Amino acid sequence: MSKRQAQVSEIFRRHISIVFQEQGIYIYGPQPLVTVTHVMVTTDLALAKVYLSIYNSDNPNRVMEQILLAQPMIRQNFYKRVRHHIRRVPELDFYIDDTTEAADTEEALFQRLHAEHQMGEEE
Repeated sequence: MSKRQAQVSEIFRRHISIVFQEQGIYIYGPQPLVTVTHVMVTTDLALAKVYLSIYNSDNPNRVMEQILLAQPMIRQNFYKRVRHHIRRVPELDFYIDDTTEAADTEEALFQRLHAEHQMGEEE
C-alpha cells in the first residue's frame, strides 16, 4: 500500500467510524456495538473495503445485513464528511473482521493443550 493509500484509508476509517457513531442506532439499534477496524482502498481510490467488528450482538450476520441495507445512507453521510478531502466518493464494501474471534479460538486451543500437558516443557 502506498503512502497516499494509507493516508486515505485512515481518513476514511475515522469518518466512517463517526458515521456509525451518529447513525448506528438508526441502522441496527442501540444494542450492538460496531467498530471500524481498518479500511483498505484500491490504488485508484474507487473502492474502499471496510472491515467491521460487531460486539454485543447474538447475531452479527443480521447486523451486517442491516448495514448492507443502509449502505446508500451510510455512503451519503460519509460523502458529506469527506467531500473536502477527495474528489469522488468510493464504493464502500463492508466485511466482518473476524481476526479477534480467530485469536480467541487460538488462545483457547493453546490453553487446552497446556492444560492437557501437550505443550512440552516450560523453560
